[in-house]
Amino acid sequence: MAAGATGLAVLASPAQATTPDKESTPAQASNPDQASNPDQASNPDQASKPDQASNPVQASKPDRAPKTDTLDERALTTTLTGPELKKIRDKQSRPAWKIALNFALKKQGIPYLWGGTGNGGYDCSGLMLRAYQKAGIQLPRVTTDQYAAFDKKVSWNHLKPGDLAFFSNLGHVGMISRPGYMVHAPRTGDVIKEEKLSSWRRSAFVGAVRPDRKGVRQWAERRKEPAPPMPVASVL
Repeated sequence: MAAGATGLAVLASPAQATTPDKESTPAQASNPDQASNPDQASNPDQASKPDQASNPVQASKPDRAPKTDTLDERALTTTLTGPELKKIRDKQSRPAWKIALNFALKKQGIPYLWGGTGNGGYDCSGLMLRAYQKAGIQLPRVTTDQYAAFDKKVSWNHLKPGDLAFFSNLGHVGMISRPGYMVHAPRTGDVIKEEKLSSWRRSAFVGAVRPDRKGVRQWAERRKEPAPPMPVASVL
């Protein structure tokens, strides 16, 4: 009985049959630190680090792209914020009569040319036409229409620079340049000049106008209106 008891004891000894340290030690068989350690198998720092694989800072660095602020653009910005910008603003803010008068005065010395409206020569109304065209006001071509384009007339004692003064039954026109003077294209054989308003000019004075866009527009609209119907006589 003692021998049999000893064999039974050997077979049923838990220390030899299922020793956890040798057969199925959880530290060896299924140790999460070795089998599926997230730090080794699927560590985001190793598998797909954004700093190495698909880091947008390395793939497409914005400071490597071509710069858009070219030298020309920088120069243009500097010009527009400096003296040139002030010059443009001053020009835009200048009244029309100053621009027109400056144009006419610069044409001094150019010969009178009957029917002329260009640098080859000007007649009196052609000079006025181009001067105010430079200022953005489109005048009629001939003296009679230039005078008729404006309802408001200016008297001799109220003439100002830029006014158009008409003489000799609307046969001649000049632009007042300063008190007592006008710039004009006098006659064939002469040149554009600034001339003093003499007593003879005073006696030949018809009237003057002060050009503006509104007056010219209204004049053009009146010219387009159909003539009123003529009365028809009837015999009773």
